[in-house]
Amino acid sequence: MTSLANAARLAVDIGGTFTDIALEDANRRLTRKVLTTVAAPEEGVLAGIRQTLEDAQVRPGDVALIIHGTTLATNAVIERKGAKTALITTDGFRDSVEMAYENRFEQYDINVDRPAPLVPRALRWPVRERIGAGGDVLVPLDEDTVAALLPRIAQDGVESLAIGLLHAYANPEHEHRAAGILKAAVPGLPITLSSEVCPEIREYERLSTTCANAYVQPLMARYLTRLEASLREMGFRCPFYLITSGGGLTTFELAVRFPIRLVESGPAGGAILAARIATEAELARVLSFDMGGTTAKICLIDGAEPQTTRTFEVARVYRFLKGSGLPVRIPAIEMVEIGAGGGSIARVDSMQRVTVGPESAGAEPGPACYGRGGADPTVTDADVTLGRISREGFAGGAVALQPEAAADAIEAAICAPLDLERDLAAFAVGEMVDENMANAARVHAIEWGKTLSDRTLIAFGGAAPLHATRLAEKLGIDRVIVPTGAGVGSAIGFLRAPIAYEVVRSRYLRLSAYDADVVNGVFAEMQAEAEAVVTAAVPAGKLTEKRVAYMRYLGQGHEIPVPMPDQPLAETDGERLSRAFADAYTRLYGRTIPDLDIEVLSWTLELSAPAAAAPAMAPVSESAQAAQPIGRRAVFDASLASRVEAIVYRRGDLAPGASLAGPALIVEPQTTTVVSAAFDAVVDDLGYIRLTRRAAGKE
Repeated sequence: MTSLANAARLAVDIGGTFTDIALEDANRRLTRKVLTTVAAPEEGVLAGIRQTLEDAQVRPGDVALIIHGTTLATNAVIERKGAKTALITTDGFRDSVEMAYENRFEQYDINVDRPAPLVPRALRWPVRERIGAGGDVLVPLDEDTVAALLPRIAQDGVESLAIGLLHAYANPEHEHRAAGILKAAVPGLPITLSSEVCPEIREYERLSTTCANAYVQPLMARYLTRLEASLREMGFRCPFYLITSGGGLTTFELAVRFPIRLVESGPAGGAILAARIATEAELARVLSFDMGGTTAKICLIDGAEPQTTRTFEVARVYRFLKGSGLPVRIPAIEMVEIGAGGGSIARVDSMQRVTVGPESAGAEPGPACYGRGGADPTVTDADVTLGRISREGFAGGAVALQPEAAADAIEAAICAPLDLERDLAAFAVGEMVDENMANAARVHAIEWGKTLSDRTLIAFGGAAPLHATRLAEKLGIDRVIVPTGAGVGSAIGFLRAPIAYEVVRSRYLRLSAYDADVVNGVFAEMQAEAEAVVTAAVPAGKLTEKRVAYMRYLGQGHEIPVPMPDQPLAETDGERLSRAFADAYTRLYGRTIPDLDIEVLSWTLELSAPAAAAPAMAPVSESAQAAQPIGRRAVFDASLASRVEAIVYRRGDLAPGASLAGPALIVEPQTTTVVSAAFDAVVDDLGYIRLTRRAAGKE
């Protein structure tokens, strides 16, 4: 196998509109965009890889690592295109996934729409058994009730099974036995166990996660198996890893087994890139802004660490309302994702308002300007109409733009109903999508008790550099960074991700009855499981271990994450854990509650190998020191609400130290950076474009 130190590494990110490719070796990086092939996503992946390898003059056998991220699992849940799934659960609890939290996330809406369970009631099958919260068997598994379900599998056309028995996180014995009976009778049927995919307390989230994994598992297994076989046929012999929602790399085998861990894999890559840039540029507080063809993702990063979570929602019925989606309990990077991308469709609603998204034109048919049959105006059509995007070299040549088609779509759908001039109509589309993103960022920051104005905005993705300065103005942010390769930022982020695996266990413990042997036993069990996964991928090298306890005051409903020391604990460490909880609680709520016991519900352990370093880029040539504009263009400036003459530069001509004043456009193969009239730009020593709001002065 080729050494990772000097061989090429390849990353592929499938988005709703484009599939992004990034290839790096020790001294260079090559990137490419191709349209996503919706019906067969692997076709776009393979086509993009072939073109990139040809550009780089690299053979498949010379590639040391392939990293892949995809939105297929998420889309299958959102579009309800997964497998026909049945749920086997404890007698009396078949309706838990429908009862959910037994509350109303929109209490004043009498017609509120709840997210429908992935498994309908007729396919939720009870079996007789009962395990207590402490793991003790209260009612032995009645194997006859399991066997009685076998005829129904064929009768109902079930393609995948989820098994979620009460308190299986504490004792998985009954789940394993039930699975054994079913596998012996139907050997090819995919089966997901809650005790494996989500061994945590909280029944609804555990069952929801188990059902979601079973729902997407056959689809993802077929896709990944086809892709892996095609890569082998092309001549690749290197490891094939998938990026997880938590920002680590996992093996092909685990991805096939637990595809639910991939649901936010693409956005996670972008957050990793932004965190790495924060480290390189020594930025304490960052707002990561990733805008692609279908969605926009916003993430808060403090101290070069993205916020993380163990629960998030997919397929929300209401865009900004918590509780309106299906909960998935897996390690994930905390971010807000909204339907605001280049392909987001604009229209005039019944109240004569311009609305944008969340519906997207995607790759097929795509925006009107793609000339692929799309008739609805999109954000990209508005950007083309406003002069921000040139038809030459758009998306690296993947699409031949038709500006006339963009203008016609804006005229028909926006200008005519509102009697607006074309520029103002296109400006309205851009303003609405920018305000949607700004509002999402404000809500996200408020929910986490954080501010935005003191942050640096890091913009990447094909559409983000086009909208970054306007978003910054709306959020009161003075500094923006557009990294190199911004148009394929998530794919580049994949190449910075460590091989990592996180394990969770729910083991209840009160600190008043602290027992070091219990805690050390739980962590030893988790460490062995994580080590088996990580060392199978990287047998040598130092591993980093991160431990967290999820703690709360006795009687509270929700716990908070508390960092734990990464070594065995002593019997005298109970007070140490109490202080750690008090510190974490104070940071969140500004106070502690005296004279209350503290309880731990769950423990997590993450093991990771060192992440790969960025390539040592070749020094800038002398010819680049005196960069010249390549043209001028009339561009509509949002801050001035009028057309201005913008000077156009090619990014490859701008060496470190180069500076320019807005209004200007900086074009590169996969995106364009809009430097509005309110901003100045300079290229730093890392090759990043730093935009500073003129009224704010120097950084």
